[in-house]
Amino acid sequence: MAHSRLFAAAALAALVAACQGIPKEQTVAEYCAVPDHQDEGVCKLKVEIDGQSVALSDTNMRLSEARGVADGAASAAAEANDLAAAAMARAEEAANRADQVVCETRTIQNSKIGTCRPGYTLTSCTQTRFTYRAGGMSIMREINDQQCRFQDKVLEMQVRCCTAASSGAEPQDELIKGTPDPVPPAAEPVEESPLRY
Repeated sequence: MAHSRLFAAAALAALVAACQGIPKEQTVAEYCAVPDHQDEGVCKLKVEIDGQSVALSDTNMRLSEARGVADGAASAAAEANDLAAAAMARAEEAANRADQVVCETRTIQNSKIGTCRPGYTLTSCTQTRFTYRAGGMSIMREINDQQCRFQDKVLEMQVRCCTAASSGAEPQDELIKGTPDPVPPAAEPVEESPLRY
């Protein structure tokens, strides 16, 4: 409703400015009562009064009042346009901020070193699986933007990698399998000689 009121008032302002020949104290209804004026825009214009759409020609509004209403509506429309432009700019800024970084997780098995794909920067590295038989958790010896390195080969690590969305690289979580350490053959039992006293 507010949009239709603003549109009607803006149209009224344009029509009133065009109808400078109408005496200022004559009402719109009086002016539109003349048969030659009934096809003019000011006589066809409808406004909203108390929630009801009313033809301007059915009111007792004077031309000077109509001009004031139209001027107020035109300034309100300009202010609404400025507010909408500012809101759009804030929305675009928020969308750009939300779209600045994309990340992916690489799960790397049986390796000492975790790395990212080209174009991505390493942000974190965590050992996620280990065995006590192999000595438990390994100690991380190095972490930087390109790689993380553990002291020993780990059963599994997860490497988090991020990049700017504008780089065009699509994130993909992936599993990378290294080569497991060979299992040493089981030692054959040694036969013990009987004890002699």
